[in-house]
Amino acid sequence: MIRRHIIRTALGLALSGLLLPSLSLADGPTSILVVGDSLSAEYGIARGSGWVALLEKKLAAAQSPPSPVRVVNASISGDTTAGGRARLPALLEREQPGVVVIELGGNDALRGLSLEMTAVNLTAMTQAAQKAGAQVLLVGMQMPPNYGASYGQRFEALFPQVAKATGAALVPFLLKGVADRPDALELFQPDRIHPKAEAHPIILSNVWPALEPLLK
Repeated sequence: MIRRHIIRTALGLALSGLLLPSLSLADGPTSILVVGDSLSAEYGIARGSGWVALLEKKLAAAQSPPSPVRVVNASISGDTTAGGRARLPALLEREQPGVVVIELGGNDALRGLSLEMTAVNLTAMTQAAQKAGAQVLLVGMQMPPNYGASYGQRFEALFPQVAKATGAALVPFLLKGVADRPDALELFQPDRIHPKAEAHPIILSNVWPALEPLLK
């Protein structure tokens, strides 16, 4: 109960702007496009409690008058990098985002798909977004130890490799402070894959330091 109270209190302060300096976004992007999977699509939790929705609230609270930045959540539960790559051109044309956040790859690994193809797809998505005039934030993921040390290391390494090759910004591990803590199961739904709503403020705190510089 104490831990949940602390999380709720910190989230309330963040969203009220008390923990946030004012952002100057006058010359920044007008929209942020998030292309992700269930971790960004609010799987199993109430609408408006996922990290993408919290980001939108945080941006609105961070500037006075409220930020004009739109956050478009185009995440689909179960999506892979191949699916995201196929969907991206239409999304770029329709939304014309200034920043694209790519949070994909976990389902590729869970399904045992080729890591080489995962890297190719992430690279193609990043380059397509950049060609459309957007800055890109690539979100990294890690696999549970039971998938094997070698596989896990190769999977984890492909995100910084793609980011370095394309010049994209990087979140090294989306679930840092959630999946790697001793009491991690307390922050996950019964499937042990999808975080509870209480974990999403922590997830946003992992994304924000890499995203904020792209907004100025």
